Amino acid sequence: MKAESIRMGVDIGGTFTDVVLEKAGEQYSVKVLTTYAAPENAIIDGMHQVCAKAGVNPSAIEQIIHGTTLATNALIERRGAKTALITTEGFRDVIEMRTESRFEQYDLNLNLPDPLLPRQMRFTVPGRVNAKGEILVELERADVEAVVDRIAEAGFESVAVGLIHSYLNPKHEQLVRDVLAEKLPDVSVSISSEVSPQMREYERFNTVVANAYIKPLMASYLGRLEDRLRGEGVDCRIFLMHSGGGIISIQNAADFPVRLVESGPAGGAVFAAHIAARYGLDKVLSFDMGGTTAKICLIKNQTPKTSRVFEVARTYRFKKGSGMPISIPVIDMVEIGAGGGSLAHVDGMRQIRVGPESAGSEPGPACYGRGGTRPGVTDADLVLGKLDPDNFAGGSIALHPDRSEQALSAHVGDTLDMDAVEAAFGVAEVVDENMANAARVHAVENGEDLSEYTMIAFGGAAPLHAGRLCEKLGVERLLVPPGAGVGSAIGFLRAPFSFEANRSVYMKLSDFDADKIKGLLTDLKAEATGFVRTCDEVSPILSEFKVYMRYTGQGWEIPIDLTEEQAMNPDAATFETRFEEDYTKLFGRPVAGMDIEITVWSVNATTPPEDVARIETTDGSAPVVLNGTRQLFDAASTKYLDARVIDRSLMEAGQRAHGPAAVTEAETTIIVPASRDAIRQPDGCIDVVTRRAVQ
Repeated sequence: MKAESIRMGVDIGGTFTDVVLEKAGEQYSVKVLTTYAAPENAIIDGMHQVCAKAGVNPSAIEQIIHGTTLATNALIERRGAKTALITTEGFRDVIEMRTESRFEQYDLNLNLPDPLLPRQMRFTVPGRVNAKGEILVELERADVEAVVDRIAEAGFESVAVGLIHSYLNPKHEQLVRDVLAEKLPDVSVSISSEVSPQMREYERFNTVVANAYIKPLMASYLGRLEDRLRGEGVDCRIFLMHSGGGIISIQNAADFPVRLVESGPAGGAVFAAHIAARYGLDKVLSFDMGGTTAKICLIKNQTPKTSRVFEVARTYRFKKGSGMPISIPVIDMVEIGAGGGSLAHVDGMRQIRVGPESAGSEPGPACYGRGGTRPGVTDADLVLGKLDPDNFAGGSIALHPDRSEQALSAHVGDTLDMDAVEAAFGVAEVVDENMANAARVHAVENGEDLSEYTMIAFGGAAPLHAGRLCEKLGVERLLVPPGAGVGSAIGFLRAPFSFEANRSVYMKLSDFDADKIKGLLTDLKAEATGFVRTCDEVSPILSEFKVYMRYTGQGWEIPIDLTEEQAMNPDAATFETRFEEDYTKLFGRPVAGMDIEITVWSVNATTPPEDVARIETTDGSAPVVLNGTRQLFDAASTKYLDARVIDRSLMEAGQRAHGPAAVTEAETTIIVPASRDAIRQPDGCIDVVTRRAVQ
């Protein structure tokens, strides 16, 4: 897109819908409450508000990039289409049997999550393909038609097709799709060889089922959105942010909606990576906290860490293994139920618990005055002085401190013999410690020391909690960029067009076949490039090559990046060297005398990243202009302190504010603990540093 283009980014969250308009290098943004019944209504409302701010007519918008939690919420709340699964005889119960892993090995009464589809909605057909892709038993059309007739009688809206080893030979899945198209043309169909052509049937079957389950819902929503926008005179192209950190066309999003499951958080990670590049930071911890969840992601060398499997709808204290595995390219992050709307209660052990249940936007926390009576994190923040009740969300939502105090006392304080302030402090500390623990575990799992990292915080609630989180984690520096309250929506506007194609083809290095590898990677490159060309017909396209390797007999692989030269001229010695280098970084040493195998091949096609200019930072010695003072509870001091109040829009480059302080803006508030100072950098970032680090 040309530099002067008018573009809009839209992020639908669990509580707020964020809308950002970019015009001639300037950004205008608003937050409106999410409208659950018809999410497009909030988009239209936000679009009109932001266009009024920018002084443009909605018809002038040339591009819209959209991310949404609708797919995630539909899976969590089990409110997708009536879906059937067609699989191979003998594999009907794969999605219910799961794997041998127990996510809570000491819980004798462990209840495994129910599969997305109960057994009576799962059907089987004969026919068999082996692990080499060879057909052992041919699938007859008559057998498929008999199963499709049963599906037609039951009135299913969508069908998932997942046959054993179809990632190597999709012939049988394609036959099932053809029969479904002929006999049930109005039924949505998803086949695993297109949705997730990877080994491990449990993950692959879950992924295709999830895609089929939400496909009619997302197709309906995207169609309504296009119609509403056209009705408002907006006739530009609409793109969707996908979980891997890139942008795909609305048609591809409708065909593969499972790729949208982490679209909002992915935009936030792209936003943080953009800021990291601007500051030349190689180790960044991105912290995104909104109204419903908090997301934490490691960003190294200005690139978010990625994975090819993640879990959605975790049911057991957000433990790994307790959710539904989705096998698609995704930015790797840890997500916990800790947002501004997360509700607090006291459990049977007289301990304060926060989340995962959230008040969302309807009715919202008690302080919203919309009928909510249970205390949320926002209620605790309000009582502790972190929020201005008269200037929340730019003054568009009036907050009621008395209702927060009543809710905290009734649901926390009375049970634990605390007053409202003690209860609020307890709730805030619990939610902050939950997030700190999640960050610690994520760092340990990746072999990282967070004390070497800089935190970048965004999302409406993150700047309220990031300072305390840094104290708990020993992180010395925190950056809160301009537009932090709508960071994910801004990230959509920074993301490249991209698509990752992958395929499972098993090969040992002892059986290395250079010609087969070159042909496979060439095909994957063409497939990924074709998807990107549906979005951008003119930009150059870069290809990123990756293979997943392990020692023979190991249960999981590690990703190995290859240059285009290494991929297009494959050599067994080079593959072995690259594997041993990365394996040693992760585990300390290679394993001598063992064969190495490759299980998954991947090519990501992407338009070039946006050029980012490095900035010259300032240590900040100029005094800041105060906008007043207020009582702010400092967690480390365990008491209220007189805090400086600074209007962020009036803070000039090089000015420094000593903590405790509250730096206010329309979409969020940055809380600076007593142990820290805040410096306004030339690009508008608020740089929160420990005081001892600058003496």
